[in-house]
Amino acid sequence: MSILKRLVPLLLAVVLLAGCGQNGSTPNAGDTGMDEENMYVDAVELSEDSIEEEIADEAVALASSPVAVAKVLKPVASGKKVEKNTKAIIDYSNAKDGYVMVKFTATTQKRLKVLVKGPSGTQYQYILTPREWTTFPFSDGNGKYTVSVYENTTGSKYAKVLSLSLNVTLTDEFAPFIRPNQYVDYENATNTISMAQKLAGKEKDPMKKVEKIYDYVVKNFTYDTAKASTVKSGYLPDLDAVLKSKKGICFDYAAVMVGMLRSQGVPCKLVVGNAGDVYHAWINVWSEKNGWIDGAIRFNGKKWERMDPTFASTANSSKKIMQYIGDGSNYDPKLIY
Repeated sequence: MSILKRLVPLLLAVVLLAGCGQNGSTPNAGDTGMDEENMYVDAVELSEDSIEEEIADEAVALASSPVAVAKVLKPVASGKKVEKNTKAIIDYSNAKDGYVMVKFTATTQKRLKVLVKGPSGTQYQYILTPREWTTFPFSDGNGKYTVSVYENTTGSKYAKVLSLSLNVTLTDEFAPFIRPNQYVDYENATNTISMAQKLAGKEKDPMKKVEKIYDYVVKNFTYDTAKASTVKSGYLPDLDAVLKSKKGICFDYAAVMVGMLRSQGVPCKLVVGNAGDVYHAWINVWSEKNGWIDGAIRFNGKKWERMDPTFASTANSSKKIMQYIGDGSNYDPKLIY
């Protein structure tokens, strides 16, 4: 095992390191000329370097038994419970269903961010597109959350435009991991949803669906080294585009598979963290028999084990790679979507 632990990270680095740690930057878009002192809740200084580094890493690289869904459980900003001002709105009407929606309503060319802090203390940092509703999950489960909207002022300085603290009690533990969100945006990915249905067929057993979709991704997708070397900060997978090209980085592999499974009513998490020395993305799947299978999964003929579609695909499911994937100590999760 000691030899394996020394050799496998080297192989993974050769195969994947070109992309899973790359980052880039987007220049500030300029000033709107507004009277900022009177428009913000308060002003803070955020380390642009640390925020961009974490967002880039994330990009390169997430009760009773759930029932299968017949259609996509689309997030809705119903307006029943909102926090808003002249610049932004936070809609938490459906917090019990595991998500919050945010929209920056004012006109701006500045960079925008949303910070979601959950009961575990983990802070999730997202990029926000102005004048569009964006969905963010309550990945930490039940407890107190703080959702804050920030707008860049100058350099590394960001102003808090709007903030909301709320206590969340989910309908069930699967609520955040069955619906679309910014990182697993399958809501309008019609081809991805159709492919998932085609692969699942008339299968009712969730784990059989997992097996079929996993096999498809592993056997048909290839790792995109060119994309890995050029991916920029704030990258988010376009599921239908990835499916069409049948290639991508680790983030793409995981997001497509999670989107397919969620559209089939199978709860799963997109997880970002370290696999050995490589920053990586993989998935967790819920099984009625086994509960959450962390690092999810493949069936070896006897039991379900950890599944890593990127590593399995790029290394042709070699014996050493599958042993590495099966060893949970090699995986260190940081963020869950």
